[in-house]
Amino acid sequence: MDLRNFSQNLEPFMRVEERRKRIESELGVDLSLLSIEEKKIGQADEKNCEQMFGAVPIPVGLAGPLTIHFSSGEVQEVYLPLATTEGALIASVNRGCKALSQAGGVHVKSEYKGITRSIAFEVQSTKCEVRRKEIEELESEWKKFAEATSDHLKVLSYEIDAKDDFLFLTIAADTDEAMGMNMITIAADAVGHFLSEKLGIPLITIAANVDSDKKPSERTKKLGRGYDVRAEATLTEEVLQSVLRADAAAMLKTAHAKLEIGSSIAGSLGKNLHAANIVAALYLAMGQDAAHVVEGSLTDTRVEIVGARHAVPLQPLRVSVHCPAILVGVRGGGTALPAQKQCLDLLLKNRTSLHPSKQLAESIGAAVLAGEVSLLAAQATNTLAESHKKHARKDH
Repeated sequence: MDLRNFSQNLEPFMRVEERRKRIESELGVDLSLLSIEEKKIGQADEKNCEQMFGAVPIPVGLAGPLTIHFSSGEVQEVYLPLATTEGALIASVNRGCKALSQAGGVHVKSEYKGITRSIAFEVQSTKCEVRRKEIEELESEWKKFAEATSDHLKVLSYEIDAKDDFLFLTIAADTDEAMGMNMITIAADAVGHFLSEKLGIPLITIAANVDSDKKPSERTKKLGRGYDVRAEATLTEEVLQSVLRADAAAMLKTAHAKLEIGSSIAGSLGKNLHAANIVAALYLAMGQDAAHVVEGSLTDTRVEIVGARHAVPLQPLRVSVHCPAILVGVRGGGTALPAQKQCLDLLLKNRTSLHPSKQLAESIGAAVLAGEVSLLAAQATNTLAESHKKHARKDH
């Protein structure tokens, strides 16, 4: 089936339509519902999706407003565009936003760790220490090769690991407004070839898994990747009762059973309720790399009673999340696609003095907290199944 050869004058939209028709004819299937409007395609056919023949619409719902105290000290109300097919999710996040906002908002802070890529070289185990020192001595040179690949990339740090007959150089870089995986990959390629030729060591791969891209790992959880975000709020007794219809003691006990004990039995890397749900829905809506939801799942959620050693009803509850790897950008990838760009602009409508990617990351951290708070309340009151029957199974 030829999905590549078309008239040179054929517009991107028409190429997509022609591919769909060829597939329908060749395979005898109906794909008419995948047809896409011309104004919505953007540059997807050229930059985002090879052999594109259509688009699958994902429903997008709105949650908010959510009051966020950003790390800059500025306070803004944020609306969350969430792309999902999971009934009850947006209703739950919306309830969490209401509870957190009525309780005074979410306080967020973040640290940019940079985007990472690890390069593997073949080095005899007996010579790894020598090669390590040589790479360290050549730092200024290989950094120049990395930074020459883009005006928007700056090397922040690096680590060297060795095991068996392999040596790994992991580079962390600031990639400005882009999430930066393409940029760091191109930079790693330049560094890898330079060091291979300079030191006479075989280059094995420029994506050697020490960076754990799109994979959960203890290393990423410990060191962070992209933006390391922490969000916290204190839920008052009034909010617990009126919005969440739960009490502090029940929520604390549920959190301990689920997050600590249950996670421990499972060997979970991320001790959270459903952080990946919120990360995935926001990433999809705003043109982020959806596969990085894996790192988002490394989130830890913490719950504690305020000002008391023992949990009793009607006390304030402090809830926080630590998201060690929020990988986002406001340029590149899918962020330029028309619909995704509008969702991104919606979330960032009320701008702060923060770097736009940092504001985006902190907003996502706060959104994760909203999702965690609401689901915890549902589980603490044993109303989780009831909410899914109400919102997700209306046709059954």
